[in-house]
Amino acid sequence: MSLYLGIDSGTQSTKAVVLDLNERKIIAEARAPHNLIAGLPAGHMEQHPQEWTAALDSVITQVAAKIDCARVRGIGVSGQQHGFVPLDAVGEVIRPAKLWCDTSTTQECELLTKKLGGAKAAIRTAGLAFLPGFTAPKILWLKRHEPANYKRLRHVLLPHDYLNYHLTGNYFMEHGDASGTALMDVRKRTWSKPVINAIDKNLADWLPPLSASHQAAGTLRPALARKYGFSPDVVVSAGGGDNMMGAIGTGNVAPGVVTASFGTSGTIYAYSAKPVVDPSGEIAAFCSSTGGWLPLLCTMNVTLVTELFRNLFNWDHAQLEQAVASAPPGAGGLSLLPYLDGERTPNLPKGTGVLTGLTRATLTPGSLARAAMEGVTMNMNYGLRRLTALGIKPREIRVTGGGSRSAYWRQMMADIFGVPVVAMVEDEGAALGGALQAAWCVALTEGRKAKLTDFTTGIVALNEATRCTPDVKRRALYRELQQKHEALSRLVRPTFG
Repeated sequence: MSLYLGIDSGTQSTKAVVLDLNERKIIAEARAPHNLIAGLPAGHMEQHPQEWTAALDSVITQVAAKIDCARVRGIGVSGQQHGFVPLDAVGEVIRPAKLWCDTSTTQECELLTKKLGGAKAAIRTAGLAFLPGFTAPKILWLKRHEPANYKRLRHVLLPHDYLNYHLTGNYFMEHGDASGTALMDVRKRTWSKPVINAIDKNLADWLPPLSASHQAAGTLRPALARKYGFSPDVVVSAGGGDNMMGAIGTGNVAPGVVTASFGTSGTIYAYSAKPVVDPSGEIAAFCSSTGGWLPLLCTMNVTLVTELFRNLFNWDHAQLEQAVASAPPGAGGLSLLPYLDGERTPNLPKGTGVLTGLTRATLTPGSLARAAMEGVTMNMNYGLRRLTALGIKPREIRVTGGGSRSAYWRQMMADIFGVPVVAMVEDEGAALGGALQAAWCVALTEGRKAKLTDFTTGIVALNEATRCTPDVKRRALYRELQQKHEALSRLVRPTFG
């Protein structure tokens, strides 16, 4: 008769779901918003961690009012990856957290790459390249730009680690989310001394010990247990980054399944039983929060782009879909490189959008909307093609996020990806993943021989009514357009400096 809470703290809001393990379904949900700090210079994206804890307390309080609190056994937290939460010696936040989408650290990436002997050497050392989104360059940025704050630094946490710290009082970091810091040797699952020393040898003392993803971060602090009405022995599992938890919540825990998240930004990733290190550094060689690895592509421009076009013409979502459908596949030759917020893959922090093929015939709302939707999807397919080249063999793609709710877009995904696409019954995959990991963690702490698949099977469900298979003719067209899309991208990249 056990209940498990899954928490997903994203860039815009925090979500909570309650999983009834006996009924094998979600029985309660809640959401609370939080905001980016306004008015920062271009490229700087920050949030106050205190907003995350306030939202966390809000959603737990909301769901607690809907359930039998005595049945709660565990909590699992998912959080936006890569954010840098700097704490002082007593655990107080020193300054706002720099987020995954912060691109102000380009120079620090260059410095770290140079210190490690160049891009190829950096990948040999840690398994991935230094990108502005990762945590390591953010720490160096603090050292270079805010020395007074850096002098106070004694603990480094990621966003979901900070929420675990709030819940348990423990400094804790698991392999999955830690692999997105660029401070870790992803092959060996250990902190990388060369990377740490390139920033500051003292940093080794400020990082928490690394733990396996099946271990617990601790138990709920007594004061919070009383506040929520929970037992004081409620276990807080390791949790993980939103992509790692999203993998669990979509059943992406065995080879052959690929998850694609079509949100503001986009990710596409797959499970692997061994490290998948991309010599070019475009696919991030992350660890999973299941004990395996999670090679992943991230793009910064997905529904960010389609929403801007929707707002440009003052459409609702149905009208956007109708406009896209009014234009032929390929948008009559109109093509968009959708780098409106710069881009992470390809690594173009100073990139901008590029629109080609404008004629009298294509300068229409429908053609523009279709070029936007096709452009962001082909950008995601760039990553899928790279994953395939590295040995990942997708049988189907499980899609989540706002883009997955559009039937027309799902068919376009299948036509461009060239494999079947299906959405999930429970779209809050990261929050569900947190609840499932918590159930797994509690079983292990109780001495049961449990596998994660014991919990994902029968709970993670596909919405078969949404399944789309590739259309042969459109697939052939999009294969040709993909080549043009990537050729155009390579052509214009030098102009972004």
